[in-house]
Amino acid sequence: MPLQELDEYQLKRLAAAQVGRTAVLFTTPLCGTCKVAERMLEIVEAAGCDYPLYKTNINFTPRLRDDWQIESVPCLVLLKNGKVISKEYAMRSVDYLYSLMKSSN
Repeated sequence: MPLQELDEYQLKRLAAAQVGRTAVLFTTPLCGTCKVAERMLEIVEAAGCDYPLYKTNINFTPRLRDDWQIESVPCLVLLKNGKVISKEYAMRSVDYLYSLMKSSN
């Protein structure tokens, strides 16, 4: 199942709601590595990840990019109660991403 795409306004509302854990993948449309990362996260989600997973186009989220100090794409941002707890730029494997999200409880 494809990751739900949110815009900057929706992501800011989600972070402001401070509702537990969330993961957001920052991508761009022409990034091949981003497509691979997105597919890997779809598998993680299907495997029963505890995190709600979303994606966003970094080109349309300039404030969040600056606020969360996103340096490149793909970037997986893990949030807990609206605060950034981790940023991952290297999407090593599905197993690694699954373990990362399980250990970030």
